[in-house]
Amino acid sequence: MKNTAYFFISTIAIVITLIYGQNLLQPFIFALLLWFIVRKIRHGLNKVKFIEKYFPSWLKSLIPSIILISIFAFISKLLMANINSLAKSYPIYEQNVEIMIAQLNEIFQMNLVDYFKSHAGDFDFGSILKRIFKSLSDLLSNAFIILIYALFIFLEEANFHTKLKAVFADKRQFNELNKVLDQIEKSITSYIGLKTLVSFITGLASYIALLFIGIDAPLFWAFLIFLLNYIPTIGSLIGTLFPAIFCLLQFGDFSSCLLVLGIVGGIQIVVGNLLEPKLMGNTLNISSFVAIFALSFWGALWGVTGMLLSVPITVIMVIIFSHFSSTKGISIMLSEKGNV
Repeated sequence: MKNTAYFFISTIAIVITLIYGQNLLQPFIFALLLWFIVRKIRHGLNKVKFIEKYFPSWLKSLIPSIILISIFAFISKLLMANINSLAKSYPIYEQNVEIMIAQLNEIFQMNLVDYFKSHAGDFDFGSILKRIFKSLSDLLSNAFIILIYALFIFLEEANFHTKLKAVFADKRQFNELNKVLDQIEKSITSYIGLKTLVSFITGLASYIALLFIGIDAPLFWAFLIFLLNYIPTIGSLIGTLFPAIFCLLQFGDFSSCLLVLGIVGGIQIVVGNLLEPKLMGNTLNISSFVAIFALSFWGALWGVTGMLLSVPITVIMVIIFSHFSSTKGISIMLSEKGNV
């Protein structure tokens, strides 16, 4: 009874901390993910004998960091140009709403004009676009904080193992902890690397398709598809619907919308059901139900950012829980087939 009470009190305390401390925790988690990625690149550089022998560790961390920051800055500049272009052109798209409603009225042979006018306030595409712009702007504004966190994590890395040895004097405990950290790093870097590759392929193919269709700011929509592809299950669906709905406003007809749904949706299906399973395999070791629940839970706590981070956080939880007898049962239930 007492243990149950402790469990619920601890859970409530953790949830409250996550809610009110999200502005502090989110940049820190992104910084940790950046650190994992840089370490993975650094391990790859160490396979080159010349680099391993003559390049110091700090330089092997600095090189991939500069490359990642340069890519991020370049993409940010292009995105902001596309976002500004969309924001200026939006009043023009509103004129196509009447055309779209008239087409619906003709197709269904019903007086749907009044219906759509009366419910126009229920769906404001402009407000949705503003929320997307705000989310991207918040991510860009947090970039500096993320980089600061990452810098201090790299500085702390040099003395991290020394501190761990001092804390865990027992060699067995120290080795066990190292094993947990290595498993977390391997799982997270594998997931991020493969998911980034799959998302990039999806985004690139979608960009070519959207450019061919003639949608405004195809780079923005392709990047949105790339970003939303990190969200399990519903991300690809949302990433297809947004440019399709936007086509209705831009062109004022359904042919372009159906074209986007067919081509971009087809790309999502082929990549998501054929390519991704072959590349990802059993990298995550979490059940589909747990992935959906984690998506809902972290989305409710942290919004879109929580959805993006739901899978990495859940994977870390499964690995950590599997190494303690009191929580191993939870890890088994969270895993895909019960093998932890």
